[in-house]
Amino acid sequence: MQASDSTFPLRSRVAIVTGATAGIGEATVRELVRLGAYCVINGRRREKLLELVRECGEGNVAAVVGDCADDSVVTRLFDVARYSLGDPRHEACIVIANAGRGLSGSVLTSDPSQWEEMIRTNLLACAKLIREAGKRFLSEQEGKAIPNLLDRPRDILVMGSTVGRHISPFSSMYGSTKFAANSLAEAARRELGPKGIRVSLIEPGFVESEFQGVAGYDPKWFEEVKTRIGPVLQPPDIARLVTTIVSQPAHVHMSDVLIRPTRQEYP
Repeated sequence: MQASDSTFPLRSRVAIVTGATAGIGEATVRELVRLGAYCVINGRRREKLLELVRECGEGNVAAVVGDCADDSVVTRLFDVARYSLGDPRHEACIVIANAGRGLSGSVLTSDPSQWEEMIRTNLLACAKLIREAGKRFLSEQEGKAIPNLLDRPRDILVMGSTVGRHISPFSSMYGSTKFAANSLAEAARRELGPKGIRVSLIEPGFVESEFQGVAGYDPKWFEEVKTRIGPVLQPPDIARLVTTIVSQPAHVHMSDVLIRPTRQEYP
């Protein structure tokens, strides 16, 4: 007996996920595959990607190792996705700009030697992925009548942050990159939405993952935060939101979702 589409609502959809070696990206890949999608995943840590491929199955996931701000890596992600199901008609139709890194401190107190790398990952990589996805999605539409634009969903998701909306002095350099990513997402939504392409922004509050360690947050401080506002979000909480967004009918667009732990009052 064949499983119904309600069991696998994302069957025959192909997703690209950057930053898939840990945290939100890794959890999102698992959830997409569980719901039937094929995933092309990206990150810099080869072994972590291959572990995820083995876990989810080579028939469900392919890995592209490298820096997602590198033009050649971006191109390869889409090229691998195009032939992932053995049929060039199955272009990537879900693109998730998730790769990112944090940085503890303000413009006065953060480590300036890390600024350029953070901007490259959080902003330039995001912009390049939006650009390539938008161009490829638009090329699919050439020659089609307007009523046919919504024949199937096409999604670009940008992973923002609450500090990209609400200014936070303790992480203002990181927050500035997320303000920029938020702006890119909304501008792309206004440009691409009328052409049948959904661009969604997800703005998480505190999510417990590798993020805090990479960003250089004081572990004692984060434990105090968790005690005060916890339970904090976990990566699967965001993954469920991602799949909820992309599972909507093509004419329904959840364009901007801010998600926090229930007890987080700010930011």
